Amino acid sequence: MIKAKKSLGQNFLIDQNIINKIINIIDIKNKNVLEIGPGTGNLTLEILKKNPKKVILIEKDTKLANMLIKKFTDNVNVINQDVLKINENILCDQSLIVFGNLPYNISTEILSKWILNLDQNKIWFNHLILMFQKEVADRIISKFNTKDYGRLSILANWRLNIKKIFDVKATSFQPKPKVESTVLFFEPKKNYFKFKNPKNLEKITRIFFMHRRKMIKKPYKQLFNNNENIASKMGIDLNLRPQNLNFETYYELTEKYENLRS
Repeated sequence: MIKAKKSLGQNFLIDQNIINKIINIIDIKNKNVLEIGPGTGNLTLEILKKNPKKVILIEKDTKLANMLIKKFTDNVNVINQDVLKINENILCDQSLIVFGNLPYNISTEILSKWILNLDQNKIWFNHLILMFQKEVADRIISKFNTKDYGRLSILANWRLNIKKIFDVKATSFQPKPKVESTVLFFEPKKNYFKFKNPKNLEKITRIFFMHRRKMIKKPYKQLFNNNENIASKMGIDLNLRPQNLNFETYYELTEKYENLRS
């Protein structure tokens, strides 16, 4: 019996009802599929029953990867690597549909990496069907003026349309985690703010949300060298708090920040 490794944030999905619900979110017949962290291959088995064109599995755990290689032979490519160190753009010459029961300890890092590294001309995926710790999912889908709104919401909604599908009880996993999970569905946006360097959006939001309960006056002045003209033209009240500014305001601020430094 395979024992889950706490160090890798492993919680294997064992609830067949949830597996069936996930696999029926989108039609994958004759499509290229990528699964992140397949674990013991419970979801992989159902993916293969839907007759995809090609299946790629990324599994960091060497013992699990070797087991998956023996378990699935036809049309399955098992990559025994850390997902954070992989260049997704070269995984497949066609766009992928991605499934992932993401390890809780690196889920936000994975999503942030994918968003920040997206090519403007060729996006490597069509859809993402990802499971997060419920608390993290709530932050991803939160709207401004709410307690969960922050850097992750702003970054994720910059390039992606996001829809909550359903929550998953802790009892659906082995070992049972201490928290519930949530499945989210993502697809790339066709229209979005174009930045010279997306990491500037990460910088802007990091500085603004460093002290989320304080007014934005100080972080704004730090970024814009005490120049209040930009805020004035944008109609931004510098006495507001970071969660009071909507997505578009942060994207526009990033654009202005880049223009000042070009």
